[in-house]
Amino acid sequence: MSDTAPCGAVPVETASCELADIFRQYGGAYQETHHLTSAQRKAAWAIAHCRTAALGGHRQWCPSCGFERYTYHSCRNRHCPKCQSTATAAWVAARQEELLPVPYFHNVFTLPHELNTLILWSERNQRALLGLLFDAAAKTLLEFGHNDFGGKVGFTLVLHTWDQQLRAHFHLHCLIASGALAADGSQWIAGGRQFLFPVHGLSKVFRAKYMDGLADLLEHGQLDVPPSLAELAEADPGVAGCGVAERSLG
Repeated sequence: MSDTAPCGAVPVETASCELADIFRQYGGAYQETHHLTSAQRKAAWAIAHCRTAALGGHRQWCPSCGFERYTYHSCRNRHCPKCQSTATAAWVAARQEELLPVPYFHNVFTLPHELNTLILWSERNQRALLGLLFDAAAKTLLEFGHNDFGGKVGFTLVLHTWDQQLRAHFHLHCLIASGALAADGSQWIAGGRQFLFPVHGLSKVFRAKYMDGLADLLEHGQLDVPPSLAELAEADPGVAGCGVAERSLG
């Protein structure tokens, strides 16, 4: 595929080391010693081959000076850092449009690392257990909003799956408006700037909701239990490490 390039155009400089470089150099060896789901293998392949000849491309040239350059196609995988910058910026802009002129609080709902093996075992487990994380956190916040304000609280939930050292660490960042919309939608019930909900109370309710959901998933055979955790299907799942942290954003 060909196109016309502006006269004097120069190739775009790339970073000295990218995630794709790491995947290309170490990805094969990593997959030989670690269990990856089909979705993870697909993402790794896409990131490693993004904007390379493997995905094809097009040629651009300047009819005036004869300069030519080749541009390879993007993988468009949602996990690829090269492909998602525009989509990320659009998502952030859309969320900023939703912000209310009220104080906000930042809460973090965290799962214990004891669940990492179960979560990472299969894509089915990830969908079920991380979906449960969203569900338990949302229901907890809605319950506290109803009990404390008599209305419906507004919040945005963002899933993070790694810590700063790229180790599995599943948690939800929650941006919560301070206050609630009255049940009949007639008014906004304002909250404070320094305190929204008691963190220990949130943790207790969230932990109970997640434990109930986990037990239900196990009871109905909706999880793929790895051999090393076979006893989990018959025992109390025990997720005492579930917790919540809160910070005022003013």
